Amino acid sequence: MSKLRIAVVGAGAFGRNHMRVIRSLPEAELTAVCDTDPARAAAAAAEFGCRALPLAALAGAIDAAVVAVPTFAHAEVGCALLAAGIDVLVEKPIAPTLEAADALIQTAAAHGRILQVGHLERFNPAVTALAERITVPLFFEIHRLSLFTPRALDVDVVLDLMIHDIDILLALTGRMPEEVRAAGISILSDKVDIANVRLAFPGGCVANVTASRVYTERVRKMRLFQPHQYISLDYQKQEAVAFSVSGDRQIGYDPFRITKAEPLALELAHFVACVTGRTTPRVDGVEARKALAVSLDILHHIEVHARTIHDALAAHPTQL
Repeated sequence: MSKLRIAVVGAGAFGRNHMRVIRSLPEAELTAVCDTDPARAAAAAAEFGCRALPLAALAGAIDAAVVAVPTFAHAEVGCALLAAGIDVLVEKPIAPTLEAADALIQTAAAHGRILQVGHLERFNPAVTALAERITVPLFFEIHRLSLFTPRALDVDVVLDLMIHDIDILLALTGRMPEEVRAAGISILSDKVDIANVRLAFPGGCVANVTASRVYTERVRKMRLFQPHQYISLDYQKQEAVAFSVSGDRQIGYDPFRITKAEPLALELAHFVACVTGRTTPRVDGVEARKALAVSLDILHHIEVHARTIHDALAAHPTQL
């Protein structure tokens, strides 16, 4: 069988990472790279051994594309590719607005194309193992903290980092939250850099999620409580362990057996399999839209909280 011809649109840090992995997949061929900066596209093409092509020239030259452009352009670029008969993997978040997300979903359906969204942590082997051990989740405590970097400052920390955990929570609980409480502040950018959120789900499950891109180290951890069991998961180390309580109050220690692998390689291999087999991706447009909807609701509640704090401070100027 001939290899799947894939182009990467966007030759920034994310795009170049996709190019590196695609070139290593036996079922795929890195055919082209496209970027609004011709010099950057040419440099990436030379490094990874493919052609630098304009977006309009991709139709007919490729079978599928990875869209790794800034979030505001996801719908414009993605819809153009889908309408041209090209299957698409678009980086997360799917789009900046629900309307833009709907445009991608509807265009993919209208043209019979595969649309996958890059919620990378769904392919983390530790998360995959956790999904098989979930019973009745009662409480989540999640921290996703990063050193500050100028990367991805076109979106706030909720759409940049926290949305990974929102997507996983929706997948593990199988439900949308019925209550959202949130607070966030800007530190080094003009957008929210630190956020804390409490989500309450039908049935009583509660999740407390903290995300920061202004921290002293990189932390990616989840703690989950379910009946008679506590599970600790480290996204970075791809490790998880369960502590269980038996009927006689004995505590069992059960490390998960996890085969470690690069999530991006697993995600792209999954995309290739979905395109060749014409099957629905693990994270399609509909799934990604749910995570976006919750994330945008969180941002709304952060704005409401910020106004409340502003009004309280204004009422007590002598305390400032």
